Amino acid sequence: MKIRLIIIAILSTVLVGCSGEFNKVLKHGDFDYRYEYAKQCFAEGSFSHAETLLQDLITLKKGSETGEEALYMLAMSQYMNGDYESASATFKKYYTSYPKGLYAEHAMYYVGQALYESAPEPRLDQTPTIGAINAYQQFMDLFPNSALRSNAQSRLYELQEKLVMKELLSAQLYYNLGGYFGNVNSNSESNYSSSIIVAQNALKNYPYSDHREEFALLIMKSKFELAQNSSDDRKLERYQDAEDECYGFLNEYPDSKEKPLAVKYIAKCKKITKN
Repeated sequence: MKIRLIIIAILSTVLVGCSGEFNKVLKHGDFDYRYEYAKQCFAEGSFSHAETLLQDLITLKKGSETGEEALYMLAMSQYMNGDYESASATFKKYYTSYPKGLYAEHAMYYVGQALYESAPEPRLDQTPTIGAINAYQQFMDLFPNSALRSNAQSRLYELQEKLVMKELLSAQLYYNLGGYFGNVNSNSESNYSSSIIVAQNALKNYPYSDHREEFALLIMKSKFELAQNSSDDRKLERYQDAEDECYGFLNEYPDSKEKPLAVKYIAKCKKITKN
């Protein structure tokens, strides 16, 4: 216990000493001295101190020999501190300011990487995800032979799957809501119709997704439920459409575990369409 207290006391003294030194540097009038200290902080992994110093120095260093380096270090410090939104903006600013700069390739890659790190789960707004996809695509267009290209490509596919999952969750939600608010409404599409539209658009927009069968299943189920809940004047047409969808599902996924459901739907549809 005594040893532990001694260690804590020593660490506290060291931290106070470091904090005191940093505050002195922060107020120092010699900008070059402050910049060298910022570089030391960056090299030692003290990115919060580096960022604080560099925020004040990048304007002063703009146009100088060290201006490019200062801006890149600021962006990387923000990234390492987990401030991904600021990091992405600063990396982009670096590339705009120094398109032929020493760190241009890495800066452009990290525009996407920072947005990738901030991309939310599929249920939430995917604006950062779309931004990251566009950034990675731009990076690969600008640096087609980069050693980082495979990383960017992998991230891009991962982000696209996140968009697919958002569409899948949306289509599932519409299907699960079903007739909760009324299946047929003269002023709006039914939940089943909405599920069909979302799933069909996803299949069109993401033709190589691993979730194609899940979308196809939702379309089949939604068309059958839509037929069952249709008004008499549209029932026959929609049962015929549902039956065709079931056959299409079986043709595309003959080994699907949902094959019995498709066969069941077909039998029920035929009872209506044959009469």
